[in-house]
Amino acid sequence: MITRENIVELAQFESPEGGAISFFFQPETPQNKSHREETIQVKDLVRQAIHDVEKNGKHHGTRADLERIAAMGEHLRGNRRNAKVVFASARQNFWREYDIPAQLPGGSLVVGKRFHLRPLTSIAGVLPRVCIGVVGRTTARLFQLWMGEIKETDKIVSELPRRSRSDGFAGYDAGHAERRIDHEALLFFKKFAGLLAKREEKAGFDRLILGCRDETWAEIEPLLHPYAMQRLIGRFPFDFATGTVDQIKEQAERTLSEFREKRYHELFRRVVNEAKANGLGALGIKRVLRSLETGEVQTLLLGQDFAAPAVECRNCGHVEPLKSDIACPVCAAETRTVPDVSDLLLGAAVRNGIEIVHVPPDPEFEKVGNVAALLRFRADQNTNAAQLAG
Repeated sequence: MITRENIVELAQFESPEGGAISFFFQPETPQNKSHREETIQVKDLVRQAIHDVEKNGKHHGTRADLERIAAMGEHLRGNRRNAKVVFASARQNFWREYDIPAQLPGGSLVVGKRFHLRPLTSIAGVLPRVCIGVVGRTTARLFQLWMGEIKETDKIVSELPRRSRSDGFAGYDAGHAERRIDHEALLFFKKFAGLLAKREEKAGFDRLILGCRDETWAEIEPLLHPYAMQRLIGRFPFDFATGTVDQIKEQAERTLSEFREKRYHELFRRVVNEAKANGLGALGIKRVLRSLETGEVQTLLLGQDFAAPAVECRNCGHVEPLKSDIACPVCAAETRTVPDVSDLLLGAAVRNGIEIVHVPPDPEFEKVGNVAALLRFRADQNTNAAQLAG
């Protein structure tokens, strides 16, 4: 399974000669038991890619990698659960092969200067590290949810003291035992809160989802670290007596989906309002590119159907959203055409730890160019910059 660190590595890769290969294979229901259509599909993708690179006279050693991918098609039969992705560049002796959840929109093969990241960042849920905690009065478990897969990371169990057979004189012992049990439960909840804090310190997480009974939540909430509360996006009812791991995953994914939907609308409204007020909002490809270049971007919003050509300076890397080659406006050096600037945007976001929000088709978002950003600051409103300009 691919990790967050793997995706960062891919985002940092660049093939100056344009020999970076990105292959995505999405398994489909076979029409017959031979599964030959899968092999044919891969070979068709490879054949078209070879034709395109040789047509432009810039194969740069890609043929060997493409033929290796074609041979791989013979062994991709029958696995309906996982999709296969490969990233390769013969010139840099680079080959990475991963299995990911079978949630791709389809198979594809792209050859360019950078790896094609959009399918990965979409499936990865915009690269959040999701921690799920389920807790009862004597048991607590932590899980990690990543790209549709759930994995247990921690578990703690506490044995509450048993009550005696007699409640004692006038029920005194019963009351004493109840207070002792409540005290032990409180200590256990503190231990759970400490476990969350240690998990964050050890591996970190961007989103937190908790499952417990309502009465348990009232006791746990005051004990959670502020960091955990800031990242808590939802809570669902859970009882250890009847709950299963599959139910935990289902509830967590539903909570995460609802959070994303709500967050997108809130972010979009905020970005539009900030942009209208000349504040921390950037709308459209030109403004977003400028903000990425100056390090202003906190969150990148990218439409599902976004695609735009651009030109990139061969010397300083400056990018302009134009359709034809021009001299770089920054250093006057030669530029090259970028057919679709999406991977450049996503690569920059991944490398710089910028949150990525993939936006489903939305007429209102399309009106602003299908791309926008929430900013951390405005470089043109920096006090020192303003003084120098004055």
